[in-house]
Amino acid sequence: MDFRLAGYPDAETIIQFDPIASADRTRANIIHQKISSRNCHVAVVDRQVVGYGVLDYTFFNHGFIPLLYVAPEYRRRGVGCGLLRHLEEQCTTPKLFTTTNQSNEPMLALLAKLKYKKSGRIENIDDGDPEVVFLIRPRHMQR
Repeated sequence: MDFRLAGYPDAETIIQFDPIASADRTRANIIHQKISSRNCHVAVVDRQVVGYGVLDYTFFNHGFIPLLYVAPEYRRRGVGCGLLRHLEEQCTTPKLFTTTNQSNEPMLALLAKLKYKKSGRIENIDDGDPEVVFLIRPRHMQR
């Protein structure tokens, strides 16, 4: 498995396996924007893009992962774990945050496995499903 910055040709592949992006032009536009700004990274298996994550600095000037998605057929194979670790290594701030819905049990389990710490929650983004905020301090920033 390899990780790299996403390029323009990766956008359509990402949009095809991300059902929100394929149904919602806003999400597709965000993906194009994040690729253009060099904030989108991809996981590649056998020369095929199978997951993506976005790392930016929009959360109070700290590293922030607003999007992480793995194609369903590649889940539970270490792609999400590897992609998060890759994004941690790319992070240039001593704190890295991400969020997920309280109902997203697979992501909650992944974040717990990787020792992300709960850092709060935000109500009313999605009615009845709070957004849980997580923090990790990237290892390379602690040296």
